[in-house]
Amino acid sequence: MTAKTRVSTDAAPAPAHTFSQGIRKGPIVQVSGQGPVDPATNEYLYPGDVAAQTTRTLENVKAIVEAAGATFDDVVMLRVYLTKREDFPIMNEAYGAFVTAHTTNGVLPARTTVFTGLPREEMLVEIDGLAVVD
Repeated sequence: MTAKTRVSTDAAPAPAHTFSQGIRKGPIVQVSGQGPVDPATNEYLYPGDVAAQTTRTLENVKAIVEAAGATFDDVVMLRVYLTKREDFPIMNEAYGAFVTAHTTNGVLPARTTVFTGLPREEMLVEIDGLAVVD
């Protein structure tokens, strides 16, 4: 049986609570929900700018995926949580630009988008991910 291991990297923000940045068990990598946080300072970035927050959040997800020994091409699912329905087109454009630029095999990850409240008022977006390593 394959052991469950914690994934940790300084290239993404440290968890603020009692969870890991990511977990790997065998070929499966689960990335905890990430927000628009600078990994060096743990400061929330880009207040009010959902496009910039989306890009920063995806950069954090990508860093954790890579720390697990995977690549962005290994990401099979991303879940996006937004605070406002009207931010969807802006998020979608920034999201599309990022995933297209970081997916080399032309197969984009599956995605679900949910509208909900988030833990911090300045957070407009949170994203978690699932990768499967070949």
